[in-house]
Amino acid sequence: MIEAEYKARLSNPEAVRAKLQERTGSETVSYRDVYFDCDGKLGGDGREFRLRTISGEDETRHLLTYKDPAVDSETGSKPEFETVVGEREQTEEIIARLGYTPVIELTKRCENFRFVSHGHELLATFVTVPEIDGTFLELEAQAAEKNVDAVLRDLRAVLAELGVSEEELTTELYTDAVAEARKRSDSSHDR
Repeated sequence: MIEAEYKARLSNPEAVRAKLQERTGSETVSYRDVYFDCDGKLGGDGREFRLRTISGEDETRHLLTYKDPAVDSETGSKPEFETVVGEREQTEEIIARLGYTPVIELTKRCENFRFVSHGHELLATFVTVPEIDGTFLELEAQAAEKNVDAVLRDLRAVLAELGVSEEELTTELYTDAVAEARKRSDSSHDR
């Protein structure tokens, strides 16, 4: 399956949140993501290998995710393979023994809204990352490869209904933005 997704850096997050709250309730969680690579082979090809811990009020769960390169350059939508894992520490040990090392770790504070629109089960996530200015919205749905374009059109329609403009859309990666912010912070401490 393809994770068909749009990401936007919101200029008026409260207005968008209010429109989502009219549709459904939300769940607030924290994502602790560690991205792994082996000699830059994955990242160099646009692939991702991630271990995520999702912590909420009622539960903590761990997901192991692999993503192929983007199938849509405008959105960065990628084929995604994901599974729940039971023990984070043991999974990290397996990953290390396979030759993968952590390349970046980051925390995302998320507010998830799940709803159905245009015939799709959607996940809208408000995201803040401590090292990055602003509030982001991710809107995603699962799509078969042959339906990606149609699903992306439907996602655009939902974004318009939520008041998200074309100018707010971005393909900026959190990993790149966090790495850049840390680099700036390190260089300012060196002065």
